[in-house]
Amino acid sequence: MLEDHMAAADPITPRIGQQPGPSTPPAPWPDVYPQGYAVVDVETTGLARDDRIISAAVYQLDAQGEFQDRWYTLVNPQRDPGPVWIHGLTSEVLSDAPLFPEIVPELSRRLAGRVLVAHNAMFDWSMIAREYARARAEAPVERRLCTIALSKELRLPLPNHKLESLAAHYGVVQEHAHHALDDARVLAEAFRPSLRRAARENLRLPLLTCQPLTEWSDAPAPRQHTGSASYRPGTWRPSRKRPACPYPNPGRYEAGGRLVQGMRVAFSGDTSVDRELLEDRAVEAGLHVATSLSRLTSLLVTNDPDAQTSKTAKARSFGTVVIDEAAFMQLLQDVAPASG
Repeated sequence: MLEDHMAAADPITPRIGQQPGPSTPPAPWPDVYPQGYAVVDVETTGLARDDRIISAAVYQLDAQGEFQDRWYTLVNPQRDPGPVWIHGLTSEVLSDAPLFPEIVPELSRRLAGRVLVAHNAMFDWSMIAREYARARAEAPVERRLCTIALSKELRLPLPNHKLESLAAHYGVVQEHAHHALDDARVLAEAFRPSLRRAARENLRLPLLTCQPLTEWSDAPAPRQHTGSASYRPGTWRPSRKRPACPYPNPGRYEAGGRLVQGMRVAFSGDTSVDRELLEDRAVEAGLHVATSLSRLTSLLVTNDPDAQTSKTAKARSFGTVVIDEAAFMQLLQDVAPASG
């Protein structure tokens, strides 16, 4: 059972339910598994790149999934709190909460040296990375694990990829959906038996490298106005409509050569320069930014080429050259003009 060490002053203190499954981890434990986990959930003002974190919770688990500690805080976003009808956090509730830079030291202490675990981890990590960038700090996170990806690896018979479905599979009771503390607690309890089953089967964990943001712009993302609510549950990163590339595709990039205007470039995974800034620089150089990868794609840019993503898999099958962000930034400095 996950123990409860939080103060009674918490606005919501969810009941910590009985953890299903064996009380001791299976043996032997894989030596390559991480030495600790930070199970994270954040509530936000929305789903776009300029939205802000308004609450955060972290459950610390040891190498074999045993509970160590938990932590929760509200965060003042200094803006409208967004979908109050979902997370229940009003401007009045958040007015006296600390600003994100004020929680950086404590949050960093709880993340450092651990794998960040979240349900749809790309979203939580992206929000955290951007908040750290705003605070002129660097998140101490090197790797993340998405419990959706882990559920797929384990072939769990889930009807969908919602947290409530994963919780129901393991008999974990959800008390306060969309409250960061309870969502983190539910995820921690569901992650523990998943981790132990993966260890028992000696399964390779779907770990991804995290690239903290070192360059970032606070320019607001475009929003689609569909009535009074700007919250769109379908996606966290709105698509950007760019003008068509004026240059014809000259073909594949050849390793060691120069980029040529018109080449199609795709991106995958985290980048140290904010993705939209990186895409803007590629467009300014005369390249075509592709949202997907095909046989016409000239180049794939990723800092995690070993990640099991659809883009890296297609790049391998198509023979598309794969380079990291640093190499791409170097190539951007000398893009050859389109022929003719």
